Amino acid sequence: MRDFKGLTVWQRAHRLTVNVYRATDAFPSRERFSLVDQIRRASISIPANIAEGCGRRSQRDFARFLQVSVGSANELEYHLLLAHELGYLETASQTVLNTDLSEVRRMLSSLIRKVTSDSVASHA
Repeated sequence: MRDFKGLTVWQRAHRLTVNVYRATDAFPSRERFSLVDQIRRASISIPANIAEGCGRRSQRDFARFLQVSVGSANELEYHLLLAHELGYLETASQTVLNTDLSEVRRMLSSLIRKVTSDSVASHA
């Protein structure tokens, strides 16, 4: 088992989620149970799946949860784009969130490569 709080990618994903919550606070109340909920769920899923994967015993399981985090990051990117095009998210906020999201996705990809190569090496 790993301590997920010690992973830089988890820390960045967590910070992204906090910032997403702050950014969506200003959305119209009519979006509270639709787009806001979807955006927040996608953002929460990124660090939550990293944390859950850290609790798994095998590298393969850990990598699978990291892949789910990447999928959630892709979903979040779309939701942020939609929110921006609907006029709920200012360009500056979208740019900052997308920059942070890209960094988290890059870190996830790097960690997935490391975890899967370590898994292959240990089975060789």
